[in-house]
Amino acid sequence: MSKILASPPARSQLHPISGRSGLPVVGHSLEYIRNPLALMQKHWDRYGEVSWFSMVGRRWIAVLGPDACQEVLQNADRAFVNSDGWSVLIGPFFHGGLMLLDSEEHLRHRRIMQQAFTRSRLEKTVDVLNPAIDAALDTWTPTDGFRAYTAVKTLTLDLATAIFMGGAEGTTESEISSVKKAFVDCVQAATSVIRYPVPGTRWKRGLDGRRVLEDFFRRYLPARRTHETDDLFSVLCHIESEAGQRFSDDEVINHMIFLLMAAHDTSTITISTMMQYLGQHPQWQDRCRAESLALETSTPSYADLDGLGSLDLVMKECLRIVSPVPVMARRAVRDTQVQGHFVPAGTYAAVAPHFTHHMSQYWPDPERFDPERFAEHRREDKVHRYAWEPFGGGVHKCLGMHFAGAEIKAIMHHVLLRFDWHVDADYVAPLNFTSLPFPSDGQPVDLRRRPLIQAESLRPET
Repeated sequence: MSKILASPPARSQLHPISGRSGLPVVGHSLEYIRNPLALMQKHWDRYGEVSWFSMVGRRWIAVLGPDACQEVLQNADRAFVNSDGWSVLIGPFFHGGLMLLDSEEHLRHRRIMQQAFTRSRLEKTVDVLNPAIDAALDTWTPTDGFRAYTAVKTLTLDLATAIFMGGAEGTTESEISSVKKAFVDCVQAATSVIRYPVPGTRWKRGLDGRRVLEDFFRRYLPARRTHETDDLFSVLCHIESEAGQRFSDDEVINHMIFLLMAAHDTSTITISTMMQYLGQHPQWQDRCRAESLALETSTPSYADLDGLGSLDLVMKECLRIVSPVPVMARRAVRDTQVQGHFVPAGTYAAVAPHFTHHMSQYWPDPERFDPERFAEHRREDKVHRYAWEPFGGGVHKCLGMHFAGAEIKAIMHHVLLRFDWHVDADYVAPLNFTSLPFPSDGQPVDLRRRPLIQAESLRPET
């Protein structure tokens, strides 16, 4: 039975928010993990743009549709904060990350952090990415049923070690494996039903993982402070804002832990999704490969990657179909409103770009893979400023989105040159939303190695 979240103030002309709590204790957590899109659609059909539900032991409002999402993400009256919203989900594991900061603290950190993502630094990053990608792809063994997601996740974690930590010189294979496991444990703890350090639970594994990561980065931090290099760990130790502000040791560690999670998990699901749909739509795979071959290089520059127009269209369409971050969390710090509905102070808000990306009102035949949606002659993403929002919006829009785009396109460029692959047209990825979405079957593709003759015609390095 539906109930209202709270009665609006007298004579306010605001509407109450309706909804229901769901199952005892777990609320709608299990329903979300099974199929968040179906849950959101049910709330949209029954309640409209704003409704409430229970999850992870708290009441949340579902913020659905681009108008409502824009209102909360732009946050004109500063009634919503990031820190409290995300903290209830991932705070114990990723506290201090840019996404979990607000107000002046967020502004200070963002001003420093943006110096790590300038075009010149991205250009250097791409130069380091190329040989690292090549080395990782050497380990791929083409076969039917090749688990693309599993392989890409290993690849992006390896790249994070190389690009963000300069290879972590002196570390053992066992130590790197423990770091990777710690990241996975921290991410998966976010939607844990039991949110206490009970042995054997995802929550306890996440807390243990956080300690492993802190110990690891603190051990290597003094060397990065002493000697400046191009890896992100060193960059964070040395960059400063125009006003001369710098990160403390604890702040560097917090940002490293958060950025390594954000950089590899979101890129992994996007690349995996691209491999699925390019395997199901060979005409697009051929089109993207033709543009990569036309570059005549196996070491594309940052500017070269900008020229891969078809791959860019595919990437954007896959970010629409499977949003790497399906929901963005906020919390109201004072009484406010969303689309004319009363939101009392303390309310958690789940802003859902994943739902917007599948609304037929904005995306004709939204479940169909159609990269041309983003082509200049169509630009369906321009029908509403927040119709396509995989990187969020407002002051918290993802600072690393250009890095993510470059990494994804660099990896796919190398994959297209080396391999072709096929995925059955009827295949539907069994996405698991326990944390960020991932295909529980590892994303099988039938992978084949391409003839090496093309490598001889690639542009030599100068």
